[in-house]
Parts: sequence; C-alpha cells; structure tokens
Amino acid sequence: MDAIDRRILAALQRDAGLSMAELAAEVGLSTTPCWRRVKALEEKGVIRARVALLDPAQIGLGATVFVAVRTAHHNADWLQRFADAVRQFPEVVEFYRMSGEIDYLLKVVIPDIPAFDRFYKRLIASVDMTDVSSSFAMEEIKNTTELPLDYL
Repeated sequence: MDAIDRRILAALQRDAGLSMAELAAEVGLSTTPCWRRVKALEEKGVIRARVALLDPAQIGLGATVFVAVRTAHHNADWLQRFADAVRQFPEVVEFYRMSGEIDYLLKVVIPDIPAFDRFYKRLIASVDMTDVSSSFAMEEIKNTTELPLDYL
C-alpha cells in the first residue's frame, strides 16, 4: 500500500459518495488508474463497503446503551449460540468479545428506555448469561468511522 492508496482511503473515509472523477482529482490521478486502485482495494477486502451514515437522533434512535455481558460458559458451542442470537437483534450495532472482567460488549442503539427494556428482556431470554449490566451514554463526545491511516 503506497501513499496514493492511503490518500484514496482517507478521501473515501471522509466521503464515500465522491464520484470517481472527484476522487481521482483529490488524490492526483486520472480516473481510470484511480478506479483500478479502488477496485483492487475492494477485492483485497481493505474497503469492505461504501455506506451512508445516518444521524440516529434524526431517525428516532436517541439512546445509545453499552451492554456488558459476563458468562460462566467459555466454550465454542455457547459462543456460537450467543453470537447467532445477538446477530438477530438489529438494535445491536457493535458486538465484541473482550479481555478482562467483561466477556462481551454490545453497543445498542434504541429510541428510549422502554425500547431498551424490551430489547433487554429478549436478550436475556436468548441464551444463559451470568451477568448483564447496561450503561446509557449521556453524551456523545467523539464518534467517527474514520480509521487512522498513519500506521500503514
């Protein structure tokens, strides 16, 4: 990956809606070589998708909740059942297996507390968990989808 690829990635992270001509001009290439590089980055899986980012509050999803899950079950079968169950919840926008005190962390986006309560009841019914704790985000201070490219 060279400097031009990094400039392409940076530009697309800021605005995936750029036309190929706009992107090419921004990174200093003509359209066809730029298109080839973008296609190569997509084929390698570096670019996973180009999406529109929505404002949650504008579509009635004003609450973000981080759900910490601990379990006494540390085997592949339980993890598969849990992962399959969590994938069925559209409210879960991020899902991680963690090190340390917490086994799994879920980021949940919902309209309000009653909606979270309904989600919570469905979650705890889906698979056996030892402990589930929830923290409501009071204020979003930083939220970005742009990954740091300085490490490439």
